[in-house]
Amino acid sequence: MSFDFNADDIFEMAEQIERNGVAFYKTASENVADPQSRKLLTDLSQMEEQHAKFYASMRATLSEKEKTVTVFDPENEGIQYLRALADTRVFFEKTINMKSMKDILKAAIEAEKDSIVFYLGMKDVVPEGMGKSRIDAIIKEEMGHIRLLSKELVALK
Repeated sequence: MSFDFNADDIFEMAEQIERNGVAFYKTASENVADPQSRKLLTDLSQMEEQHAKFYASMRATLSEKEKTVTVFDPENEGIQYLRALADTRVFFEKTINMKSMKDILKAAIEAEKDSIVFYLGMKDVVPEGMGKSRIDAIIKEEMGHIRLLSKELVALK
């Protein structure tokens, strides 16, 4: 079965990916010894919480057309598929040394890149008029995350 998705579906996944990021950074902050690193990770966790709220607010502004279900899917298989992707491929299913700030930041950058690839792929399955252009706002935000994390990684060297 083939699925098209709408912007509402994608924003729901964006919120989930951000919640996964919150959990990742909270866990990481509990494992590092350095107080400065712990603070950075706590700040990143709070930033992910704010991004989830930002995506929720963007989602709330979607038009009815951008929320329209695109296929008959009584079992919600399409959204379950997206949730599985969001929960397993971005921030999770990776072996990370949670005591190394360098490894944590590298893993976070990789997760952000994975999320951008996810959203770029989703643009192909969201028809024009169903909110396809709104996905660019998510991608832009995630690119900002990469810049911030890269700056922190460079500062460690």
